[in-house]
Amino acid sequence: MLKNFVPAITNRLRKALLITLCLVGFSAFAQPKKWTLQECIDYAIKNNISIKNTTLDEETAAVSKKDAWGSFLPTINGQASHSWNIGLNQNITTGLLENQTTQFTSAGLNVGLDIYNGLQKINQLRRANLALISAKYQVLKMQEDIALNVANAYLQILFNKENLKVQQQQLAYDTQQLERVQQLVDAGSVPKGDLLDVKATVATDNQRKIAAENTLLLSKLSLAQLMQLENFQDFDTVDSDYPIDQSGVLLEQPSAIFDKAKEQRTELKIARANVAVAEKDVKIARGAYQPTLQGFYSFNTRAAYADRIVGVIPDPDTPFSPIGVLPSTGEIVVQQNFRPVLGSASSLWKQFDDNKGHSFGVSLNIPVLNGFRVRNNVQRAKISLERSKITLQQQELTLETNVYTAYTDAQGALKAYEAAQTTLEAREGSFNYAKERYEVGLINIFDLNQAQTLFVNAQSEVLRTKYDFIFRVKILEFYFGIPFFQKQ
Repeated sequence: MLKNFVPAITNRLRKALLITLCLVGFSAFAQPKKWTLQECIDYAIKNNISIKNTTLDEETAAVSKKDAWGSFLPTINGQASHSWNIGLNQNITTGLLENQTTQFTSAGLNVGLDIYNGLQKINQLRRANLALISAKYQVLKMQEDIALNVANAYLQILFNKENLKVQQQQLAYDTQQLERVQQLVDAGSVPKGDLLDVKATVATDNQRKIAAENTLLLSKLSLAQLMQLENFQDFDTVDSDYPIDQSGVLLEQPSAIFDKAKEQRTELKIARANVAVAEKDVKIARGAYQPTLQGFYSFNTRAAYADRIVGVIPDPDTPFSPIGVLPSTGEIVVQQNFRPVLGSASSLWKQFDDNKGHSFGVSLNIPVLNGFRVRNNVQRAKISLERSKITLQQQELTLETNVYTAYTDAQGALKAYEAAQTTLEAREGSFNYAKERYEVGLINIFDLNQAQTLFVNAQSEVLRTKYDFIFRVKILEFYFGIPFFQKQ
């Protein structure tokens, strides 16, 4: 019986182990995805509404380029008509007015080709190419802005996570402290007032922990909405720690960073492309001063459904009619009269072939006076060009200000982080010293809580200055041409 019992137990253990492994695997599979910074940026670039809207502008510019290409092709238009004339109409066969119903069909083909138009079409094509480049830069600029915002929001989440850990650790420590003070109060070693102070501290720690949890949740929601993430309830980021590294960009001079930024920054590329577009607009407007030469070709044909004359026969009613008198003899001269024989209309295709006609030629148009319209268009184009140049200058000045500001902010953030670390070391030593003094009864619980609060605040300040420094360095590296996201 024991032999049968042992295998049964073994089978049950195997089944239990298999079920446990399945449950563990399913639990691991059901865990929500944790996003890296690069994944957040990639998803935001693909799904952000502002980027989608800017992409539509790029598609519109691509269509405009197709329009510019199409303007070089000839225009070909065909037309056809069929009409019914009912009532009193002239009979095209007899020339008499009759009440009748006649039908006519006509068809034609017109071809036009611009031979010369002041190089306007060539300049329009070049302008369309530049406008498309500008639109592509606009999309890239929007992607960079979204990536920058995502990086900022992502680092804010990491800071809030670290800050929550600090609050949780502090709550755990104060909870242990509460238990110890309770024991000391029960033993009569410390007054009951210390216990009440510790309870108040634990309650405050709970409030801070809850506030940190809410702040973390709100920062996650903010990033999820920026990414246009649908299921943002379970959104979370990877728990990664970004170390503080001395970036090589901080060793550069602000002027060198600015010179590098002028070559690579997208906003300057957009401004330069807009200047080039405005220059083409001036050339297009000036092209209207020149004469234009067009070639044309036209083909037309027609068909009628009325009866036609197919022959003649002698007129039985009036066989002859006088036409004059011979002077010599006085003899009357007559001629024979004929009556037309009517037949049905020719076939449609035969009439089209018989009645077809062609015309072609060239047309020259020389502008002389048009109410100063061309001149005013040129002036407006020149004004737009000057405005584009001023915008480019303003963009360069703004970029220079931003680079120097980013450099100063990064240097200041590094100093703030180093100062916060020094403060933390001092606060930690002060807090440990306060604990020792409290243990021997040299200070009360209020002084200990004060030292503890300063220590916690110093920890939070180190975290804040750390992630602020990381973000400031990322901005400075971005100006220097080091991307913080992979361009797609």
